[in-house]
Amino acid sequence: MNKLVGFLKDEEGASMAEYALLLGLITVAIATVITAFGAKLGTVVTGATNVLK
Repeated sequence: MNKLVGFLKDEEGASMAEYALLLGLITVAIATVITAFGAKLGTVVTGATNVLK
């Protein structure tokens, strides 16, 4: 428990705001990729499903 408290009080490295910003950017990037390639991926999955039937 003391290690966790020490970790949370440590002010070195990235702050929580920086982690939140990074997480937001990653989320936007993933959403963009899914939006751009979603239809094509659906077609690929449907084709693979039909081959396995």
